[in-house]
Amino acid sequence: MTATPAHASSGAAIEVQGVARSFGDVHAVRDASFTAHAGSVTALIGPNGSGKTTLMLVLATLLAPDAGTVRIAGADPVRDARAVRQRMGWMPDVLGSWATLSVRQTLEMTGRLYELTPVQSRERARELIELVGLESLADQPTRVLSRGQKQRLSLARALVHRPEVLLLDEPASGLDPAARVDLRVLVRRLAAEGVAVLVSSHVLAELDEMADAAVYLDQGVTASAERIESSRAGARQWRIRAVDPAALSAALASEGFESVGQDHLGTLVSVASETDAAALLARLVSAGVAVSAFGPAVGDLEHTFLDLARGERPEEAR
Repeated sequence: MTATPAHASSGAAIEVQGVARSFGDVHAVRDASFTAHAGSVTALIGPNGSGKTTLMLVLATLLAPDAGTVRIAGADPVRDARAVRQRMGWMPDVLGSWATLSVRQTLEMTGRLYELTPVQSRERARELIELVGLESLADQPTRVLSRGQKQRLSLARALVHRPEVLLLDEPASGLDPAARVDLRVLVRRLAAEGVAVLVSSHVLAELDEMADAAVYLDQGVTASAERIESSRAGARQWRIRAVDPAALSAALASEGFESVGQDHLGTLVSVASETDAAALLARLVSAGVAVSAFGPAVGDLEHTFLDLARGERPEEAR
């Protein structure tokens, strides 16, 4: 699951090539390059301080890059920010609201700011209130909304003008488990309708269920496709649970797994590939071990992220 190198396709919905942005002596983004395509969800992943938010702000036309080029649905955020904003929806981590306006009035006002007519704004507000599940609060002032409810309103505001590209920065922050599921379903639906979605989140398990591709950013530098592929192909831990743990331990010892780990969910073994994992499972079952659960200990994105973090740092690669 990797993003396409930025030079690979001129038809990408988001194109980033060699982007850098500094704040004085602080190099927030040093060399970011990737593409994201229409009809797909791309995860933007990196540790705190990696430059994710700065890069998002550049894409959203709120910061100009010091170097490099950006195209959003073919438009240049530096030379034609208006065209980008017409084609892009932006949901920051925290978006303030007009405290005295109701949810409905907020969405209608946002629609007017995007040059929808009053009739179009009212109809779009009605659609979005239903879409994000705020019907019961539609006519309440936004100051009464919880953190999670404000996140839903923020997402609705980003969708008012039916954007071609959607930027989401920590969209699940403050959402309860049911709302997180709803968000995932909505994001996948938008992608199915042709929207290019770029989403940044620290919850990698959630992104695993949502994203088609990923961009890994560390110290302001995007990881190369080669580094990502190498990390993905590395050995990883698989978690096994069995009805009889003693029988499992004996079977693993006979397989040569002399050193195995344990966590509160089961037994952990290091396996080189999915093919090897499938073969191990078949042998355990053939040996009479009643396996109740068998799968990767972490998702693909987290495995790749952790492997990259353990590997060569960007400044060491130069």
